[in-house]
Amino acid sequence: MAALAVFTSCVNDLDTLPLNRTEPISEYVYGTSEDAYISGLARLYFQFVSNDLTDLQQMDGGASEVVRAFWSVQETTADAAKCSWENDAWVRALNTNTWTEVQNDAVYAVYVRTLQGVAFVNEYLRQTSPAKLKDRGVSEELASKIEGFRAEARFIRAYLYWMALDCFGSVPFTTENSPFGGTYFPKQASRSDIFGYCVEELEYLMSDESPMPSVRSVYPRADKGSAAGLLARMYLNAEVYTGTPMWAEAKSVCEEIFSMGYSLCPDYAALFRGDNGENMQARGEMLWAIDYDSGNTESYGGTTYILSASLASTDITDRTRPNGQVNGWAGLRVPYEYVSEYFDVSGQDYETGSYQVTDKRGSMFFIKGRKESMEGALYSFMNGWSCLKFNNIPHDQTDESYLPVSATKSFSDVDFPMIRLGEIYLIYAEACLNLGTPSVAIPRLSELSVRAGVLPPAAYDKDYLVAERARELMWEAHRRTDLIRFGLYHTGGYLWPYKGGDAYSGQPFPAYRCIFPIPPTELAANDALVQNPGYSD
Repeated sequence: MAALAVFTSCVNDLDTLPLNRTEPISEYVYGTSEDAYISGLARLYFQFVSNDLTDLQQMDGGASEVVRAFWSVQETTADAAKCSWENDAWVRALNTNTWTEVQNDAVYAVYVRTLQGVAFVNEYLRQTSPAKLKDRGVSEELASKIEGFRAEARFIRAYLYWMALDCFGSVPFTTENSPFGGTYFPKQASRSDIFGYCVEELEYLMSDESPMPSVRSVYPRADKGSAAGLLARMYLNAEVYTGTPMWAEAKSVCEEIFSMGYSLCPDYAALFRGDNGENMQARGEMLWAIDYDSGNTESYGGTTYILSASLASTDITDRTRPNGQVNGWAGLRVPYEYVSEYFDVSGQDYETGSYQVTDKRGSMFFIKGRKESMEGALYSFMNGWSCLKFNNIPHDQTDESYLPVSATKSFSDVDFPMIRLGEIYLIYAEACLNLGTPSVAIPRLSELSVRAGVLPPAAYDKDYLVAERARELMWEAHRRTDLIRFGLYHTGGYLWPYKGGDAYSGQPFPAYRCIFPIPPTELAANDALVQNPGYSD
């Protein structure tokens, strides 16, 4: 968080930056001061935690934050999470995979936030071009630093484009070299073309020639390891995005990451605790994280959303803060079927809240006062299991020791892991399996098993990876993408409660819903856009 503190000191400066995605950032913000360029870069990072509502109509500010919105479309549309907020406009359609072209707030927020962020990056790159810096009289020393800032900006743009192409397929494509302004309407690029652009950017950013910060040097900002991690994820999903698998490339970049000095945090739970940004063992696993600090990022999105929505107000008392949070929004919980399938729980007692599980990753659930089944009760928060994987209490404290300070914690201190080494191990295993050399990845999978307290696999297949990703990466905004890649998302081969409609048993749904519709307001505003197949214009 120390690195972000430099940014936080410049927050007031960022108030001068216009937030309309069609309006360029005014050149007067810059000059010859390093602080101004750091402030501009900070605005790009803050795009992930911003609650600003410009261009988002009448949406709730917290709900519009991109990490929260992306998490919702990734998790509540799949098997690991359901939301009980029946009166929120976005909820029912995502819970049941029944969205149409009618505007959905969470989907809309992902679309606008990602492409708004791209526009901010493009303008930052325009305003920091070598020619601009020379004209302003920027020193060679500062210009060299700014090249590093520009590399970080390019990574942020690639990450935002990844989010957009994963959710929407073909989206408007612009760079710093594109025209801009009120009369310019960008055209869509194909999913494959955007993928190719991002891969090229990331390959450069992780290279020795790139001015991107060195590995683990600027946490929580992005560095060369972040670029490599996103590239591995792109290669992992290459067949979905382009029709052509890239397993050899995925394996190769994972092996590069293994040489970068990252290490698994010995304690899985510590990765998601309130001090994960300060705990060096947890930080050692993070390739990139979004910093949340209850004193500086007072956002109702991100990990505040996950923490607060995972408990009811009645779960929180003067003597009990199950996840170190004072708010209980009674929103998010896990279907019991998911818990049973992947964590092999037993002996659950809903009166005392106790249960048994071998896998340490399954010790995160809170069930006191709950009912097991969501059948006929999709919108009853007390039906299903609460997940307390994200926990505001520091890793070396207990509920009781933390209680005196928790009364002041309305927001989250938990950094959200955007890319971490555990994910890279699983990408590696999937690549090796598809290349016909699964034994090569067994040592990596064994490390995850040992940390979880379960027996390592002697061998593995696709089904093992589906299950292991469900356990290791639960609620980290991967599940929709994973199920699509494994061919399980829309088909009848794998069902979960309320999949594809209101039937508790679940049912298949049309394949076109593997991507979301372009929001109708965006189609109306830009005649160059074409709606995704299956949805009406």
